[in-house]
Amino acid sequence: MPIDPIANLAIQSWCFRAYKDNAEVITNLKATGVKHIEICGVHVDPRGDKAQAVIDQYKAAGVGISAVGVEWFDADEARSRKLFDFAKRAGCTTISADLDPENDAAIRTTEKLSAEYGVTVGIHNHGRKHRLGPVWTLEKLFAKSKTIGLHLDTAWMLDAGEDPVAVAQKFRDRLYGLHIKDFTFNRDGSVNDVVAGTGVLKLEALAKLLIDTKFSGAVTIEYEGEESAPTPSLTQCVKNIRATFAKAGGAKAGAK
Repeated sequence: MPIDPIANLAIQSWCFRAYKDNAEVITNLKATGVKHIEICGVHVDPRGDKAQAVIDQYKAAGVGISAVGVEWFDADEARSRKLFDFAKRAGCTTISADLDPENDAAIRTTEKLSAEYGVTVGIHNHGRKHRLGPVWTLEKLFAKSKTIGLHLDTAWMLDAGEDPVAVAQKFRDRLYGLHIKDFTFNRDGSVNDVVAGTGVLKLEALAKLLIDTKFSGAVTIEYEGEESAPTPSLTQCVKNIRATFAKAGGAKAGAK
């Protein structure tokens, strides 16, 4: 059967950062028509004593945890092991990450645990001012590591002056997940979060690439606007993404 890249379409829990109670997050998530979440530190401490209770709460609600992050990685193996353990117990296959690309010990520790747990680690690029925002810095890191990959944020790659579709193609073999996020830009270079498909992002081209290359990693919506009430715009993001993927790949791709 053909792979539908958005069969497990998720929303990044940061979108619901105004809601500190996971029960409220679950209610709003389901209202968008999505049943998966990429969970961040606002809603769980993956190394903390309450982590399993959060996993159980989402599982009981019929919500899958597709990824966790963004998480910082260093050379502390015991600290990182707790994160990988959380990901494994939650059923995640990937972690969205940040690390110091000059810290070789952190890279080696991360590689070791990734192989041990069977959980990939993808760098979350965060714009032109981020240490791993530009493509050349990712290339430098990837030359040091054979396994650390990319959890592409499409809007922040636009902010870095790159075409995220071309970047996804360039690093396709290391693309473990992505945030579908869209921006418009003001004359001074500042950005505006907008509903996916209404900004600069070439959403249909991205959908075609993921369908054609049979992408099966974590696909997550991120929209940071309307912090106190993001659900209506997130619902529209979901509709736009599903419609675009259906158009790019036929009726099966992007279907609910």
